[in-house]
Amino acid sequence: MDRIIINGPCRLEGEVEIAGAKNAIVAILPAAMLVDGICRIENVPQISDVENICNILIAMGAKVNRADGKTLEVDCSGVRSSEVPYEYARKFRASYYFLGALLGRFGKATVALPGGCHLGARPIDQHIKAFEQLGASVEIAHGNVECYAEKLVADGIYLDMVSVGATINAMLAATKAEGLTVIENVAKEPHIVDVANFLNSMGANIRGAGTDVIKVQGVGRLQGGTYAVIPDQIEAGTYMAAAAATGGRVLVKNIIPKHMECITAKLEEMGVSIIEYDDSILVDATAPLKKANIKTMPYPGFPTDMQPQMCTVMLRAEGTSKINEGIWDSRFKYTEELIRMGAEIAVAGKIATVEGGRQLLGAPVRACDLRAGAAMVIAGLMAKGTTTIEEIDHIRRGYERIVEKFASLGADIRLVLD
Repeated sequence: MDRIIINGPCRLEGEVEIAGAKNAIVAILPAAMLVDGICRIENVPQISDVENICNILIAMGAKVNRADGKTLEVDCSGVRSSEVPYEYARKFRASYYFLGALLGRFGKATVALPGGCHLGARPIDQHIKAFEQLGASVEIAHGNVECYAEKLVADGIYLDMVSVGATINAMLAATKAEGLTVIENVAKEPHIVDVANFLNSMGANIRGAGTDVIKVQGVGRLQGGTYAVIPDQIEAGTYMAAAAATGGRVLVKNIIPKHMECITAKLEEMGVSIIEYDDSILVDATAPLKKANIKTMPYPGFPTDMQPQMCTVMLRAEGTSKINEGIWDSRFKYTEELIRMGAEIAVAGKIATVEGGRQLLGAPVRACDLRAGAAMVIAGLMAKGTTTIEEIDHIRRGYERIVEKFASLGADIRLVLD
């Protein structure tokens, strides 16, 4: 079993460059199904979720060419199937974006119920509601979600809860629906804006992404073009948290500082010095850290995908901090691994109480999901002694060259392949 081994404690110092946004590219690649020509997509992260989506596209008849390390050329003109192969779809949750894309292209779609990280109940009822409002019939049978529509017709869609996935899937399907679709109570995350911008660059007509209401005027055809993916907000936040947790000084490059404001504000509240530049942020955490409270919320609130990493920062701060998980039912499984390392954390429902100022000790731990895996890496950097992290395939799903990047910042970290 592949694993990451860290000898700590390590203080991080130097520069790190952030890759393209994982949460954007996993929707943009399925969205290429709606495009008649060649999509040249730049700033693509080298992560396993991208490999899985490319495998799906190729298996369905698309041509995928990696022009260079960060650029993909995708031509879906040869795709004739509306069914995503089960063995790929079950590996990660973002496979459900093929539902909206295939429904928009073919008027039908069959995709296995999605897999991914286990964070509690993650229903797709809002996705189904959106498809049905556009005139599709939806059935869950034999482990698949099956959608069919003789014709997609624009309509008003009101999401009962703010959902990133449902917002994107509604946009994808509505892009080819006849008429103007108005989607209300939508999510506003940066990667939703990025998906809308990608579609618009290919000829779609989407307005309002990043606000509470998105309006999609259906179009008959999308043509090919070139598009660059935004930087990854969560990867950037992870390295910011790692610098804070290790008392380091790190310049985080290739970012959009405005996207980082919800994370930056909380770190500054804890006593971290942060200087913003045009496309980078300098994080200086040499001063003692103060306790803080966090409640995860939809953007522009504090992101749930940064909750585990911020918990490790709280372990360095003196005093008692609290985390209120406002998105998922079960996102504190990773705290059991931190407790193995000597952390004092008490979880009651959606609230975790974190006692800071304890010295962590290296131990064998596991990455129980993607962001929890990042938290284990940060904890290993903080801990005295050797930390061995197993089940690292979760980490590979969303972090490009994480071992090499931390090593470049001075970490004693290595990847062991078995």
